[in-house]
Amino acid sequence: MANGSYQERREEIETYFDRTAADAWRKLTSDVKVSRIRATVRAGRDDMRATLLDWLPADLSGKRLLDAGCGTGALALEAARRGAEVVAIDVAPTLIQIAKERTPNDLGPGSVHFEAGDMLDPAHGRFDHVVAMDSLIHYVPSDVVKVLAGLAGRTSGSIIFTFAPKTPVLAVMHAVGQLFPRGNRSPAIVPVGPDRLRTLLAADPALAGWRAQRTKRIAVGFYTSQALELVPV
Repeated sequence: MANGSYQERREEIETYFDRTAADAWRKLTSDVKVSRIRATVRAGRDDMRATLLDWLPADLSGKRLLDAGCGTGALALEAARRGAEVVAIDVAPTLIQIAKERTPNDLGPGSVHFEAGDMLDPAHGRFDHVVAMDSLIHYVPSDVVKVLAGLAGRTSGSIIFTFAPKTPVLAVMHAVGQLFPRGNRSPAIVPVGPDRLRTLLAADPALAGWRAQRTKRIAVGFYTSQALELVPV
């Protein structure tokens, strides 16, 4: 998939996380003290990551996993410790560098390859499982579905991803964000109603062989995200 809206937003995300927010994300994804607001985001992300990992097999030996939008690598490292061969992709080279710095010498039975690039690049090959934690929340719903459809063609097991559920709280936060100067804004989160998202997924021919299964919403302070699992029929 290489449509204009996806590519344009991808470039915005790369610029933000590679330059503007790199230091903030280094701190947020570590154990250093952060503000109360960011502490709630950290706690929410920790809960979400634990949820997504819980939905994967406990033993990933011999399985190939794509961490699509891996950030600083916490989920990828845990999957590797379970035995997975992990391909961890992020648009931001700076975040990839942080992930590499945090990679221990011994991951046990698995492995992880961190790379800055496009999670949809077919050169990454085929996978048993795909995880996309909070990496699709900046795209419009139609592009989210196209991304998932593209990944489905190269995945034999589950696709687990998160989206920003449309809630009154998120609507207010989005409106407040518009008050900041454009140069200080993070790429806008695009909320979508769960029912609408399921309808869009069901209508895409490339996802005809897949069905939505488990879902879970996590809301901790300033963090709200919803996980959804797609599995082959």
